[in-house]
Amino acid sequence: MYKNLLLKLIVFTALIGITSCKEEHTQPIPNKINWDIAHQYYLTNIKQALSYLDSLKMEGFNGKNAKFYFKQARIAFKKAEPFASHLNPEVGHRANGPALPIYKEDNGKILKPVGFQKIEESIYTQETTKADFENEVFITHGLLNVLKKDIEKRPLNPKRFFVSTHQQLMRLVSLAMAGFDTPVSQLSIKETATSLESLLFVYKNTLQSVIISNNKDLDSAFKSNIENAVKYINNNTDFITFDRFTFTRDYLNEITRNWVEIRKVSDLWEPTDWYPFNFNAPTFFENNAFNTNYFVDVNDKNPTKKQVELGKKLFFDKKISKTQTLACASCHLPEKGYADGLALGKDNTGNNLERNTPTLINSVYQKNFFWDGRASTITGQIGMVFTNKKEFNTEVHQFSDEILTDSTYINLFKEAYGSVPKNNRVVIRALSSFVATLNGFNSKFDKNIRGEENTFTPQEKLGYNLFMGKALCATCHFMPLTNGTVPPFYSETEKEVIGVPETKANKALDDDYGYYWKFKEDLHKGMFKTPTVRNITLTAPYMHNGVYNTLEEVLDFYNQGGGGGLGFNLPHQTLPFDNLDLTIEEQQAIIAFMNTLTDKDYENY
Repeated sequence: MYKNLLLKLIVFTALIGITSCKEEHTQPIPNKINWDIAHQYYLTNIKQALSYLDSLKMEGFNGKNAKFYFKQARIAFKKAEPFASHLNPEVGHRANGPALPIYKEDNGKILKPVGFQKIEESIYTQETTKADFENEVFITHGLLNVLKKDIEKRPLNPKRFFVSTHQQLMRLVSLAMAGFDTPVSQLSIKETATSLESLLFVYKNTLQSVIISNNKDLDSAFKSNIENAVKYINNNTDFITFDRFTFTRDYLNEITRNWVEIRKVSDLWEPTDWYPFNFNAPTFFENNAFNTNYFVDVNDKNPTKKQVELGKKLFFDKKISKTQTLACASCHLPEKGYADGLALGKDNTGNNLERNTPTLINSVYQKNFFWDGRASTITGQIGMVFTNKKEFNTEVHQFSDEILTDSTYINLFKEAYGSVPKNNRVVIRALSSFVATLNGFNSKFDKNIRGEENTFTPQEKLGYNLFMGKALCATCHFMPLTNGTVPPFYSETEKEVIGVPETKANKALDDDYGYYWKFKEDLHKGMFKTPTVRNITLTAPYMHNGVYNTLEEVLDFYNQGGGGGLGFNLPHQTLPFDNLDLTIEEQQAIIAFMNTLTDKDYENY
């Protein structure tokens, strides 16, 4: 009897399990999104871009419909760009990157410029040949075909969608507003409308139903903000006069704020720190908009307060150098914006070093260090200072007991790293952790672009618009970091050949070859890393050799077209135009804007 009861109980339990499993699978999954329409949208448009390139090749660079086919190809590409370039950043950047030759480190070959920017240059300037143009289109077609295959093979999902959209919003804030990828045709403002309309389309066909069910007001605000932004662009289409300050503050920032909330409300993906962005920051101009962990060495992520405290103390201690005459703070003075105010830095004997001392504020947000890019991390940069005979002149494997005469170090080392070190590696790590905290995005500009203040003068506003537009500053000093680390992937820091003179008389080219040291390639002669212009009023003199004492001198140099404009023989200069035609009033406006980039909190670091 007990066996029969037990058998019935087992059968009954099993039936309940089967029924519950059946019910579980038939119940709708909360927040289930169909990504097929959005995925097909990206795929269709990359195919459309390929088709327009075919038509462009048939038309030729001087055909009456060449510009039409070029514009249509770009429009289609911009619609596909978020997903396509997210899946394959290198190919996406090559297809839509600067019209400059590329040096291949693996084989030493120099690849001719290709991609949309090179095609644009050929069509709009007519400075090409039929054979070269067809090759440009052929290679660009091949790049887009690679992107098409990537889209075909890799499905859209929440992570890819949210990351790629965030990247595209950064492109709008930084690259599109600066005209980075359409420097000749100046189509980028109109293309911003295309990108926003595309975002609204894919949103409506993916997330909208979920957002409406959870926060109807958010859905309405997002749609309204995109529609208003597109309307603003359609009413203000001129690249030169477009008010980027107002558009970024009142339109793009609002859309970004909405997008961050949409991601949270959808509850489909939780961000990680594998990316340069803080996905929870409401705009790209916040104090915490960037993820420091992405930029630092793998061993230096998430430093403790004790490690930073130790690094700060070491930063000001001359005992870390062999001669005990130099500390980090000897050349990086807080009151000078962590530069030194000298044309050239000083060595451990008081003589001049080869180059100007750059600021350390926000320096963590780079992928190369030193003017010639010879270090790839802060830790590597500090290590080279230690081993440089003209600077600290001490080996990494050594450790100076001299600093332990200050007994507080013993406890600090133990609290930070568990023990007193036997070499300088721990010292370098601690210094790196401190330098990585020297960050600030709380300047007058930041507060105004975030909408926290409304204190920008008409001159400062004009200066920002010129910096982002006519003056082309932001095509190298990318907003919002204003350094050369390229958005939206932030995987490389640009280096440029601009032709800096040896003296401010502008009569002869400086003989420092910069990045040429690495490959001995003529293409790199005079090439230097693009520095930040944040806190620039604190860090004079300027350029790698400290040749200019004032920002007026710097603006005049660029306005004349750099070294090429001054008459120097620079076949590989990377500045896009010979002359900017900036008036004195416009130059003063740009300087007024750059003055607003001084971070008032820097003295508290």
